[in-house]
Amino acid sequence: MKFQIITLFPEMFTPLEHSIIGRAQRDNLCEWRLFQLRDYAINKHGQVDDTPYGGEAGMVIRPEPLAAAIRDTEPADEVIFLTPQGQTFTQADAKELATKKSLTFVCGHYKGIDERIRKKFITKEYSIGDYVLTGGEIPAMAMIDAITRLLPKALGHRESAENDSFYQSRLAWPIYTKPQEFEGEQVPKVLLSGHHSNIAKWRAEESLKRTQERRPDLLEE
Repeated sequence: MKFQIITLFPEMFTPLEHSIIGRAQRDNLCEWRLFQLRDYAINKHGQVDDTPYGGEAGMVIRPEPLAAAIRDTEPADEVIFLTPQGQTFTQADAKELATKKSLTFVCGHYKGIDERIRKKFITKEYSIGDYVLTGGEIPAMAMIDAITRLLPKALGHRESAENDSFYQSRLAWPIYTKPQEFEGEQVPKVLLSGHHSNIAKWRAEESLKRTQERRPDLLEE
């Protein structure tokens, strides 16, 4: 998997060098390349934005530098723009994108990007929630994290991903570890029984119960 990221703030992506994502890169399961948008500025002052037509407040990323940056990337299966107007990114999207070989992420800033870029280059638009952030870098990192952990061999065991919340359109069941008793509360006896079918039944029931309590919309879907 190859990630290509167009951004005004490449230094924000240092978290990708750590934890499971960093290990996946070191194991050659994925790689990413950062493109500094100001390298494609329209003048020596590093200008990449301008005022919007129509008198609206704020600034908009101009089409010329962004088009040049996109054309400088290697051809990708998807060119993704991170925007509050995009469809909400889900685990199903992560699973689908994890089957691709190359993804390009366009991290917007200010009021957004010129609409002509969206029409000409962007193939998918995603949001990570119904709120507005200062730029697309954090959503891009969230998506890259969610996608990378689904790549073969990225996790120690494939079941680790398959048992996650949302993987089967349900929330995950409660989990416990040692000690058996903590501040007066015991680990459920069924988890100590060694009876695998009973444990599987308990997990399924608890998963459905938790989903019904917290995200009933998932069961409706």
